[in-house]
Amino acid sequence: MAPPDGFEPHFKKSAMTDPWEPLYSKREKERVTIGLTAGKQHCNSRGFVHGGLISTLADNAIGLSCAAHHSDLGGLVTLSLHVDFVSVAKQGDWLEFKTVFVKPGRSVDTAQGQVFANGKVCALVSATFKVMCKTSS
Repeated sequence: MAPPDGFEPHFKKSAMTDPWEPLYSKREKERVTIGLTAGKQHCNSRGFVHGGLISTLADNAIGLSCAAHHSDLGGLVTLSLHVDFVSVAKQGDWLEFKTVFVKPGRSVDTAQGQVFANGKVCALVSATFKVMCKTSS
């Protein structure tokens, strides 16, 4: 399944998410949305997309969206992540991890997001991040 318009291969690669490829992202001015088509490798034994995958990619999308609000950032460290699963996502569903609110700060960012499966909300997410300053050398 081809991703919707505006999505390109995800720009932020990591060993953690490599097994979940292909991942896609859509960059907007103040947010990053991550998307993927759920495959067998994303699902648990009941055929539902695993909550760990949803939590990890929601954390990734929200963190990247928070980073977009800073001009001189050394990084962000997740302090807390809260996920409410409100419906299931299944193999073959298109998932989107969207950030809907960011409150940037000098030392702490807070944000909220939603995870959609085929356009229907399947999880609500909130997170808090420690803002790491760049160190001068």
